[in-house]
Amino acid sequence: MAVKGHLVKELDTLGEHQLREVEEYVAFLKFRSRFMALPSVDEEELTKLYGEFAEEDRQLAEEGIADYTNGLAKEDKQ
Repeated sequence: MAVKGHLVKELDTLGEHQLREVEEYVAFLKFRSRFMALPSVDEEELTKLYGEFAEEDRQLAEEGIADYTNGLAKEDKQ
């Protein structure tokens, strides 16, 4: 609590402009702390998920390619 008390005393000596700067800095610290708290990415888990869905993605792409080619053919006729 000593740090907080010291900061309060220091804040009492600052002018309005300096207080606005402190307010902006506090907002920045809060913003930054949200990103520091994000969990790190587990590369092994991502690899596992990619493997699980790779075949399904390939099948969907192959099924959709026929529609895509038909659409291109229709555009060419126009």
